[in-house]
Amino acid sequence: MAKERTAYRCRECGATAPRWEGKCHACGDWNTLVEEARRQHRPHYEPSSRPVPVADVPLAAGSTRPTGVDELDRVLGGGVIPGSVTLLGGEPGVGKSTLLLQTLTSLARSGARCLLVCGEESAAQVRLRAERLQAIVPNLWLVADPEVQGVVAHVQELEPDVLAVDSVQTLADVDIPAAPGSVSQVTECTHRLVRLAKERSMATVLVGHVTKDGALAGPRVLEHVVDTVLSFDGDRHHALRLLRAVKHRFGATGEIGLFEMSEAGLTTVTDPAGLLLADRQHGVAGCVVTPVLEGQRPLLVEVQGLVSRIPAEVKVNPVRSAQGLDPKRLAVILAVLDARAKVNLYGAHVYASAVGGVRVSEPATDLAIALALVSTDRNRPVGDDVVVCGEVGLAGEVRQVPQMARRLQEAARLGFTRAVVPESTPDSVRGIELLKVSSVVDAINVTGLKRPSDH
Repeated sequence: MAKERTAYRCRECGATAPRWEGKCHACGDWNTLVEEARRQHRPHYEPSSRPVPVADVPLAAGSTRPTGVDELDRVLGGGVIPGSVTLLGGEPGVGKSTLLLQTLTSLARSGARCLLVCGEESAAQVRLRAERLQAIVPNLWLVADPEVQGVVAHVQELEPDVLAVDSVQTLADVDIPAAPGSVSQVTECTHRLVRLAKERSMATVLVGHVTKDGALAGPRVLEHVVDTVLSFDGDRHHALRLLRAVKHRFGATGEIGLFEMSEAGLTTVTDPAGLLLADRQHGVAGCVVTPVLEGQRPLLVEVQGLVSRIPAEVKVNPVRSAQGLDPKRLAVILAVLDARAKVNLYGAHVYASAVGGVRVSEPATDLAIALALVSTDRNRPVGDDVVVCGEVGLAGEVRQVPQMARRLQEAARLGFTRAVVPESTPDSVRGIELLKVSSVVDAINVTGLKRPSDH
């Protein structure tokens, strides 16, 4: 019988150590090493398969099965693949379980036999959600079982076409002396489910928790062993939800799916501009519309800025707030405005926000943020028919951004007639006048934000 030896594994990164140490040598976190028993490898090992020429490898059976949820099919490139394993991650309360239940319902209505394994909720709780979402369908089966051995037994008995586990961190292997959610449990349970999916050509969806930083909880191997990693995010105080593929072995990762959360569940958003710009106020200083790219999909987002000057006699530290935007980019923009455009906002509270619950991090929003702050500081609105797009460099120059034509075509389709863009932008977009600028100062001047005293 193989001997057991003790090893220590990091809860954060999954690295192993031969003995306990206060600090993990791989990720540097403290007090994350936990003890686990591992078996020594057998001296003689018989491989389970033999090498064959690549031309002799049979193609995988089955074709893409559409889920019936249009935005999810867009991200997956048509639907789920038999034998594939998809990991769905997102913050608590964003709607992962709702999206999963609606997807299984749609698949069940199309004739697929679906099994939902609940680890976080009881079967009665899921039944209540199913009634609210009108998800009571014959081909959808439900079981509350926290053990991976039980999941395997249920799959062998029911033989489903699609298996969903909510969530993988709640599963436990009874042969491993560790708590559910630990590195060893998550690793072993995931490997067990992946092997099961490949052996039975069964599409599998695993729901995963995320950390406070937004990364998937558990060892990094969790993302490596699955075929697709989906990120489902959005502000819980807003209705908009974004689904994107972080990893996809069966297609590209450029598409995103847009959903709106309502009392009846998640509904697809066919016209995001109607949701993001519906309540836009016209003629208000500090509001600028910018075209951003989420994957390959252009969205028009309103960026708002607010500057509140602090009286000289008041001794407080200025506030810097960025909601839905990168705070580091905001700090750079404030420095560039001061050094290159002579717009000093260091003695004021500065707030910048991307309206509608969208999180934007690409540098293409730099120029829009800068003009929004200058607009509110000088109480002069930017034209309602103007969109702004461009990256701002440390020298105050306005730089080109990827796929500008696609962004401007979307702006023209929605009725915008002018666009403040980098000087290098080609004249290839019809229906919109290009206001080309080479620097932040030029952008301030061309949008009418220049003061008479500025030279």
